[in-house]
Amino acid sequence: MNEVREWTVPGRVNLIGEHLDYNGGAVLPIAIDRGLLIKVRMRDDGVVNIWSGGRKASFGVDIAPGEIGDWARYAAAAVWASRQAEIPVPGADIVIESTLPPGAGLSSSAALTCGLAAALDDFADTALSRLQLARIGQRAESDFVGAPVGLMDQLAVLCGESGNAVHIDFADPDSPALASVPATWSDHGLVLAVIDTGVTHALASGEYAARRRECDEAAGRLGLTALARAQVDAVLRLEDDILKRRTRHVVTESARVRGTVKALGAGEWKQFGAMLSSSHESLRDDFEVSCPELDVAVEEAIEAGAVGARMTGGGFGGSAIALIGSGDVEALRTRVEARYTRLGWKPPQVFTVAPVAGAARRT
Repeated sequence: MNEVREWTVPGRVNLIGEHLDYNGGAVLPIAIDRGLLIKVRMRDDGVVNIWSGGRKASFGVDIAPGEIGDWARYAAAAVWASRQAEIPVPGADIVIESTLPPGAGLSSSAALTCGLAAALDDFADTALSRLQLARIGQRAESDFVGAPVGLMDQLAVLCGESGNAVHIDFADPDSPALASVPATWSDHGLVLAVIDTGVTHALASGEYAARRRECDEAAGRLGLTALARAQVDAVLRLEDDILKRRTRHVVTESARVRGTVKALGAGEWKQFGAMLSSSHESLRDDFEVSCPELDVAVEEAIEAGAVGARMTGGGFGGSAIALIGSGDVEALRTRVEARYTRLGWKPPQVFTVAPVAGAARRT
């Protein structure tokens, strides 16, 4: 019971394919070189202790949804969902260290729930697959925390590959298809910059769930099991203006994923950038999940010379990404900080990320 095992778990950036995972479409995330270090030691007294950022929380292994609501609820959710998946958890001491800014749309929650599930599975020697661990992480967020998330984030942090994006096709939701796509922009003097707006989003707050309901309703009216199966004429068959816009985003974003995969494979960076910027416009206007801080970040990135830029993640805050020359990052930081200051907003954080491997045991 005294053995300590450590797991590194990356965050993720979704290059393109936003809000398509739960609509049966394809997405293109990368695991990033910022994430969590999770240290776990098992106990035999039915108690779970969590330490993170100078805080401590304790709860029993029989914790249930609704019994904890503070910062430790995601860790509790992972323990609960792991036990629901028949991973035995006799108790645990858990220390969490993070280089991921919370609420930045970089999947800190998926990194935590999936990383803990992987660690608990490792101790129990239940040998679950990465897909099974991803579903544990998804259930932790959906059924315990109350955020009806898709499965993209979980698969991204578990199945990321160094130097590659991961194309995940959810056409068959029971068996998502994964494929590697080279992400070689660094070989051409480009970097992927993240602009963390500092606006914390809460996917359980209602708007995210509302988008899922709207997409489900649109699919139902079109006679489809998943909205990503809609054809280009689907918008013309809907009468409700909101459902038209939601459907238009899903249809056009699906096309952008296909175009981005081709652009990455061919090293067509202008085309890739155009896909990013077009995606942001669609998320802003048709899916309505952007916010002023994200829009300004994207505008300033383009002005600083970015090939393309867009918000990433569920929206309503979080981060934007920009494909930009490595020598232009400081100009981007200067521009966006100055614009935020003029608007009376707290300056954002700007940093670069690179694609790395998924969750792994370190010791």
